Amino acid sequence: MSGGLLVAGTSSDAGKSVLVAGLCRWLARQGVRVAPFKAQNMSNNSVVTLEGGEIGRAQALQATAAGLAPSVRFNPVLLKPGGDRSSQVVVLGKAVGHATAMSYRERKPELFETVLSTLEGLRAEFDVVICEGAGSPTEINLRADDIANMGLARAADLPVLVVGDIDRGGVFAHLYGTLALLSPADQALVAGFVINKFRGDPALLQPGLDQLLSLTGRPVFGVVPWNRDLWLDAEDSLSYTPDRVVGRPRGPVGEDWLRVAVVRLPRISNGTDVEALACEPGVSVRFVTEPSRLADADLVVLPGSKATVNDLEWLRGNGLADAVVAHARQGKPLMGICGGFQMLAAGIVDSVESGVGAVAGLGLVDVDVEFGVQKVLARPDGVAFGAVATGYEIHHGRVVRRGDLDGLVRLADGSVEGALVGGVAGTHWHGLLENDEVRRGFLRWAAGWAGRDFVVAEGTEFAAVREGQLDLLADLVETHLDTGGLRRLLAEGAPGGLPVLPPGAP
Repeated sequence: MSGGLLVAGTSSDAGKSVLVAGLCRWLARQGVRVAPFKAQNMSNNSVVTLEGGEIGRAQALQATAAGLAPSVRFNPVLLKPGGDRSSQVVVLGKAVGHATAMSYRERKPELFETVLSTLEGLRAEFDVVICEGAGSPTEINLRADDIANMGLARAADLPVLVVGDIDRGGVFAHLYGTLALLSPADQALVAGFVINKFRGDPALLQPGLDQLLSLTGRPVFGVVPWNRDLWLDAEDSLSYTPDRVVGRPRGPVGEDWLRVAVVRLPRISNGTDVEALACEPGVSVRFVTEPSRLADADLVVLPGSKATVNDLEWLRGNGLADAVVAHARQGKPLMGICGGFQMLAAGIVDSVESGVGAVAGLGLVDVDVEFGVQKVLARPDGVAFGAVATGYEIHHGRVVRRGDLDGLVRLADGSVEGALVGGVAGTHWHGLLENDEVRRGFLRWAAGWAGRDFVVAEGTEFAAVREGQLDLLADLVETHLDTGGLRRLLAEGAPGGLPVLPPGAP
């Protein structure tokens, strides 16, 4: 088997990322050398690779599904929005500046060369490369210089599957309309469809599948059922909806639950850090956006942010800052991660992300933070809560002064990262809570400060939970998709003579 495939979507959050992960795991289980690829990702959820670069978190998960370590080659262009009209541009793992939507278009020809050469290298090395599109391939205002969807498919001669989320409603219109608004040359590469998150009787859906085939000349390669057990590593921040309970909470080992409120910042970054907590029995994790939701929380978490100062201003504007401070003053536990840690500081100097200069932090940790132009990208290790700890760092802010504080994480060289003062903890490390013994120690600490008779379970292994979800994705692919048809697509490309739907691209 050899070849490539592009998984496009009718919209953002249609299921492209999870389908690519499932395809990668399905192929890897058969001994196929497979790699994921996303030419251009727009996300503030990212990880640090072994090369010391930065890629989208979804591509790191897809690499794990394929049995590979994360690499900058799997996501050569990453856009990290810092506001509504500007994003940091990361190329092959390194930040190269900022761009607006209009100025970014001027850079696309050069970036496309990087994308195509990177993909060519992967295809020479692996049997199969499963590519993920971005947003929708039918953004007709952007098609002329597209490098992530049909522009990539045309340049690399990739067959395309279009996935639609039936949970949103109107899935047949979404699939048909996506195809109909593509140019004839683009339509020629769209080989078929996948329907995602179906609930109900398949027999009721079948007439629609038959009609879609008749109308478009293209089959539905499968209908993937909704599965409540799939929730880890959400790529799109749209998944972090206010009042959403993270994961599938299981009952506590003892009598008490531990209730965790995660502040859903407007420019949240790596909100997935709290998912490890949600794997634990008796831990209820919820995203919140207004002060009253902190009133009954045992533990409050300020997650990462791509725009620390702007999100801190948002906290103050809606009363959440006062609620966070009041929570800490009552002696209840508070955790700040990366940008959330920076918000806890006495003072912040930021002439890089926001450009506003000096501002006051929440004053809960006696440190000062200053933003540097050069981004810190690291994969450190050390000890936290008495256990071996690993993690990764992605931030511009640096601690330039620290008072007399205990350290949350002690590095191998004896230096300290983060802060621990009473019931307030903070660190620049992402992924810290994915360390099982660290997480258990953290939960004991939090329960103690919260005054909860919470019993920490001893058997939860976060890596095993993630592996289980990847295997579940592969099982869904194997059971519900036309795997024979997929193999033909990978080996032969899109079939010839596919009909063209009017009106086509304008």
